[in-house]
Amino acid sequence: RRWLLQSNPLLTELLSQTIGDGFKKNAMELRRLEKFVEDDTVLDRLAEIKYQNKCRLAQYIEKTEGDVIDPCSIFDVQAKRLHEYKRQLMNALHIISLYIRLKEDPSFDMRPRTFIFGAKAAPGYYLAKDIIRLICYVAAQIDKDPAVNKKLRVVFLENYNVTLAEHLMPASEVSEQISLAGKEASGTGNMKFMINGALTIGTLDGANVEIAERVGNDNIFIFGHTAEEVDELWKKGYASSYYYNRSEILKRTVDSLQNGFNGRSFSDIANYLLYSNRVSDPFMCLADFDFYADAHRKMREAYEDRERWNRMALVNIAKAGYFSSDRSIKEYADNIWHIKPNR
Repeated sequence: RRWLLQSNPLLTELLSQTIGDGFKKNAMELRRLEKFVEDDTVLDRLAEIKYQNKCRLAQYIEKTEGDVIDPCSIFDVQAKRLHEYKRQLMNALHIISLYIRLKEDPSFDMRPRTFIFGAKAAPGYYLAKDIIRLICYVAAQIDKDPAVNKKLRVVFLENYNVTLAEHLMPASEVSEQISLAGKEASGTGNMKFMINGALTIGTLDGANVEIAERVGNDNIFIFGHTAEEVDELWKKGYASSYYYNRSEILKRTVDSLQNGFNGRSFSDIANYLLYSNRVSDPFMCLADFDFYADAHRKMREAYEDRERWNRMALVNIAKAGYFSSDRSIKEYADNIWHIKPNR
């Protein structure tokens, strides 16, 4: 609630105009926004606010990073700690697969997309740092390739922090919450994206489960193996090579790591996915890859129907009040502490 008020004044103003100021102290008041789900004036205003926030972010990135991004492209964002289980690597593999397709088929009709990463990794976490290198080297190769850089851009933001997040989250249209099911605690980043009108692509993990329950399956893009299915795969003996060999685009994507990007090979990452001495692909990027790619296809289809997309964004904002810390504290007070509010 407080994040919304401070980071997204344009959306705050629209909410005040439509549902009053009650939501500023009681996030559950956001539910009242649902009555505007078929109101074209409100939906158009919501879209305009998102565009203005995208322009604001683009200006901030150009000023601080020197990268120029197109605010008319889809802003697809993954911002969280860089860790294997959060699977920034799977996101990178999907970007590489899009790059391969665009190189082979310049007529491929894809609305321009900007993939934005914000993350930090522990200093001694070599593999995480290598994944950062991969994303940056892929970004550099795409950036200098005129055959694809009008449709595909990748930006890895330096020094991810709260100030940057205050620009990033109001501008985000797609929120990547793609950790391996069963590995994610109930973080709050996905909730901040949600309250700012971003739509989630995610696994049934952490708070994604509750977000899906609130907004319904029509307003979120859920994909991948469930926690129970992940456990079952391990019991049977997970073999990443099975998924590598049955998917042509996945095979070619992983193989491209050997030759590398922008003059650097990433064969060590390819080996990690297929030939590790311990466990290959321990967070099942390959097992979920096709499901993930299909979720992105569904997202692209939804985005082309602008009215539908704006309705989905509105529903996400309206349902976000449930995740306020106010409700959590009240449940503790009622059910655990057995105390009453002092008025």
